[in-house]
Amino acid sequence: MRLKYWLAAATLSTALGACSPSAEQRSLVEAERSALREQQAVLERATNELIAERKQMVALRRSLESTREQLEASKTALETAQSELTTERDQIKEMRDLLMAARKDLDARKTAFETARRELDAERAQAEASTTDLGAEKSDAKAALTAAEAGSAGSQQAEPDDVAVLRTYADIAHAMYEDSLIAAKGLKAAIDDLVARPSDASLAAAKDAWRAARVPYSQTEVYRFGNPIVDEWEVRVNGWPLDEGMIDYVDAAYGSESDDNDFYTANLIANPTLEVGGNIIDARLIDARLIESLHEADQVEANVTTGYHVVEFLLWGQDLNHTGPGAGARPYTDFDPANCTGGHCERRIAYLQTATDLIITDLEEMVANWAKGGAARRAVTGDNVEEGLLAMFTGLGSLSYGELAGERMMLGLLLSDPEEEHDCFSDNTHNSHYNNIVGIKTVIQGRYVRLDGSRIEGASLLGLLPEDVASGLLEDLEATLAVAGIMKASADRGEMSYDQMLAADNPEGNVILESVIKALSEQTKSIDLAANALGLENVEFERSDSADGPGAVFN
Repeated sequence: MRLKYWLAAATLSTALGACSPSAEQRSLVEAERSALREQQAVLERATNELIAERKQMVALRRSLESTREQLEASKTALETAQSELTTERDQIKEMRDLLMAARKDLDARKTAFETARRELDAERAQAEASTTDLGAEKSDAKAALTAAEAGSAGSQQAEPDDVAVLRTYADIAHAMYEDSLIAAKGLKAAIDDLVARPSDASLAAAKDAWRAARVPYSQTEVYRFGNPIVDEWEVRVNGWPLDEGMIDYVDAAYGSESDDNDFYTANLIANPTLEVGGNIIDARLIDARLIESLHEADQVEANVTTGYHVVEFLLWGQDLNHTGPGAGARPYTDFDPANCTGGHCERRIAYLQTATDLIITDLEEMVANWAKGGAARRAVTGDNVEEGLLAMFTGLGSLSYGELAGERMMLGLLLSDPEEEHDCFSDNTHNSHYNNIVGIKTVIQGRYVRLDGSRIEGASLLGLLPEDVASGLLEDLEATLAVAGIMKASADRGEMSYDQMLAADNPEGNVILESVIKALSEQTKSIDLAANALGLENVEFERSDSADGPGAVFN
């Protein structure tokens, strides 16, 4: 039994010995394990790279989605821009069509005006040819009419006589200057409000008040040229053009000196002491005495220190737009000491208020001159009726031709220079010219509508004239007012200001001004014809080189 167990154990031991791996086998196993480990490492690296690539793909996808969104936004913006461009093109086309229509309308008006003018010229030529006969016929007719009226009860009222016409002339002058005074006081109130409460709104209100003040005053200019009292006074109230650098700061383009004017850039507002031409001027106190003493200093007419245009410059500042759109653009802070721009605000305020007060004082003087017993009224309503009529006709013809058609309109048009326009800082020239023409018509018709709506009306100059001369004169007055109305309407609507009409490259604007100038010239011929019809052979109108011979302007 023991032997049996022993033999079994020996057999098991031999079997176990036979199963033990050899060294070679163990080496192969280790090699396989090592290869497996390397494969596992390679697999892990590949897995990591795959994960990284997947992350990059995700990021790239997000980037692509963002790019797609941006492209969509750009596409939308482009479509919007294209739509806006199409709209703008349509608007430009519409504006072009409107401009072409306006041009055709203007051409049609011009043609109609020229046709009417030729017809009037023909009629006027016939009237001028018969002037001598008409004068004799008028005398005979007056005598016959006087006899008939003396012997007929209830007959029509007699023609107005010379004295009654001159009385109406003086009455209208007094009313016009009185209205100018009323409007100037309104300007003072607006300026005082600007000083008390400086703002864009109060400056705009002061500008509106200045424009309103110019309306009645511009109509009074028909009393210049024939009335010495008015002419001697007018330079203080309406002097122009002015060298504004004498008064306040100016743009560098204005220049720093002038061979003709030592006061060219004196800048009274900035300098309490002026040294000009070797003379020392104490300007510490800006008052009426100072600025009146410097008016036309050194006998230079451009040294204007008082009047409407000084106030205009102080409210608007320089108009630096030449013949482009826009007027002067002085800021309200030039009158605000707490937020002062331009420097010296207190002195600028003092100058503005003093100049405005002087306009009122000067207008009070002229109102008194035309009141009952006043010197200007006596000069035209005295015993010498012919002198009164000469004064009236001299003013009518001189304003119509030499001053308005010539110096104020033709000169600026020839030079294409807005410095030659009358209200050059405010771009209000069209209104001043228009109201000059209204003033001429008012005096001839003997009828004036005051600011309050009341009327001054009396014996008319037209009533002294032969019917054909009177009707021809009235037709010319209406024609001039009509073409001037086109000029005024264009500027009032903001389509084209007066200085833009002066531009050499603006034929439409030039035509508008040329039409007014031509109408004024023709109107003046009718005024001269009327004077001749009344036997006033000594009447002389102011002339103008620019109107008489435009070539002389450039010599």
